[in-house]
Amino acid sequence: MSRIGRMPIAVPAGVTVDIAENNKVTVKGPKGELSRVLPEAMDIKKEGDEIIVTRPNDLKKNKALHGLTRTLINNMVIGVTEGYEKKLEVNGVGYRAQKQGKKLVLSLGYSHPVEMEDPEGIETVLDGQNLIIVKGIDKEKVGQYAAEIRAKRAPEPYKGKGIKYDYEVIRRKVGKTGK
Repeated sequence: MSRIGRMPIAVPAGVTVDIAENNKVTVKGPKGELSRVLPEAMDIKKEGDEIIVTRPNDLKKNKALHGLTRTLINNMVIGVTEGYEKKLEVNGVGYRAQKQGKKLVLSLGYSHPVEMEDPEGIETVLDGQNLIIVKGIDKEKVGQYAAEIRAKRAPEPYKGKGIKYDYEVIRRKVGKTGK
């Protein structure tokens, strides 16, 4: 039995969860609204201030979808109450980030500045010139946009230059030695 799938999802005060046909779940909260169509095989029920996800049988596919469905709904509930954020650090001489309206302008040692437009529902905040905080209510979109920013100049192992997550540890390599 899926340990994660069996756990009920607590719905905090101020959050409304609507379950429509075809398992379209809409979660409204203080930070916004998220909706998503979840696998039809799963049975999603609202009991009081809890949501319970059950599976019809123990087929391998349904076992896999059970925990996933529960986690997706839980992420939506957390998103509309607390929101999600990812922190990125820009390391390197002359590497910096700037904000121009909804545009994030990165100077990453290329011949041109790299400009990135904030997607819908995602906000980037700068803390100094080398810390970028990506905020939003959709965990998937926050992670995707943070990964796209990092991909503009991934950290390299010799000097550690590039954009890395705040928790990421770059394994350093020893450079070549001259005789």
